[in-house]
Amino acid sequence: MIQIKSSYYQEFRDYLFITVGLMMYAVGVNAFQLPYQITGGGVAGIGAILFYGFNIPQAYTFFVINIFLLILAIKTLGWKFCVKTIYAVVALTFILEACRQGFAAYGASHADEFVLSPNGMPQIVKNDAFMSTILGAAIEGIGLGIVFLNNGSTGGTDIIAAIVNKYRDITLGQVIMLIDILIISSSGLLPSIGISQMLYGYTTLIITSFMLDYVIDRGRQSVQFFIFSKKYAEIADAITSTGRGVTMLDGEGWYTHTSRKVLVVLAKKRESTSIFRFIKSVDPDAFVSQSKVIGVFGQGFDRIKVKAEKKSKEQTQKA
Repeated sequence: MIQIKSSYYQEFRDYLFITVGLMMYAVGVNAFQLPYQITGGGVAGIGAILFYGFNIPQAYTFFVINIFLLILAIKTLGWKFCVKTIYAVVALTFILEACRQGFAAYGASHADEFVLSPNGMPQIVKNDAFMSTILGAAIEGIGLGIVFLNNGSTGGTDIIAAIVNKYRDITLGQVIMLIDILIISSSGLLPSIGISQMLYGYTTLIITSFMLDYVIDRGRQSVQFFIFSKKYAEIADAITSTGRGVTMLDGEGWYTHTSRKVLVVLAKKRESTSIFRFIKSVDPDAFVSQSKVIGVFGQGFDRIKVKAEKKSKEQTQKA
């Protein structure tokens, strides 16, 4: 029963944070990109190009293209991934359009306060397109990072990035950047888009990718503990009661030549405070070292995404 409740809570938490991330992404696009005709990456970038050139709502293009990409995702990533992706695509379609109409209506009712773009969107930071680029890209990158951290996807090139990231040790930001350069470059085909807007688009891509990787890396940071204590058994029991594993090693103090036990713990960075509390409550005089770990792979952490080399027929026969 506890496991079922925990599972429902985790699912609810995932959808809640995915929604928050989508809202941040939609605000970044509508408040800081569309008013300055800046083209971002992904399917939303394609939708922005069609919006600038033919006044087709960005949300419509986003939804139609993602239908085809979702078919690919279902075959490759499975239904579990796609359920949240389908939710994200549908939710972001409505959120994008609602934000666009909301900002346009607000700009029209406060026309004396803002400079309106040709598509009727208010320029919040007025004529400072570069500042708008930085703010919008940062908000979008954080929003995407929150979505990915909670096992979601906004569809589009995110689906392609998730597929590549599943099998290759390439960061999501790098994959999205490579795919989206072509989309941003194609915005230059529109007569209304100049070189400055294209450069702002490339800047948006770089900042968004950086913030995406930053948020994901911070969410997955791990630490390693070496714990030296005479009450090692009690400390190990306290830590394992939380579901986190403990490894016990045999050690020897070189100065005293006395044997002692050493506890090794790999944990998420956010769990550090709890582990220190356990140690202090059992043995305040324990000797503890903590260090950052670049990567931890295995049960409870990230999966190893490098494919193993296939043995040749001759090797198999010899074996």
